[in-house]
Amino acid sequence: MSVEAGPQDHADMWNTLSGAELIQALADGRFPELSDINAHIGQVITSAEPGRVDISWTPAEHLCNPGGTVHGGYIAMIMDNAVCLAGSSTCEHFMPMLTLNLNVDYLRAVHAGRTYTVTGTCVHPGGTRMVANALISDASGRPVAQATAGVLPNKAFAR
Repeated sequence: MSVEAGPQDHADMWNTLSGAELIQALADGRFPELSDINAHIGQVITSAEPGRVDISWTPAEHLCNPGGTVHGGYIAMIMDNAVCLAGSSTCEHFMPMLTLNLNVDYLRAVHAGRTYTVTGTCVHPGGTRMVANALISDASGRPVAQATAGVLPNKAFAR
């Protein structure tokens, strides 16, 4: 989806929308992607509400290890994105998160070319430290990986 708003509109959105609203604007294509890494790993934000973010993830072959499955580091990366976005979705204004810890459980192999659902949920939206979970599910709804994380609002972006 193309972003039709101009730079001033984007600045206004950055300064006025809540965290969940700005993430939803990303999902809708009304706000530009914050990083090129999302396209590289196959991440597409599909929805956001306070405390929850849903991502569609279709990893490509270039993310695979020599064994032919998606490398665990990329699985951890997409879950890190989900927990950070879930934390950001609870903020009055969008605030990027810093990851304090990320505990990952790999449950099943992740395969390139298949689409997975990644759900990030903020279970403790604290003022200084937040706790969030991420779950990756396959097309049948089976969990393939899960993570729990502590995240911290990056005060460098405070308004």
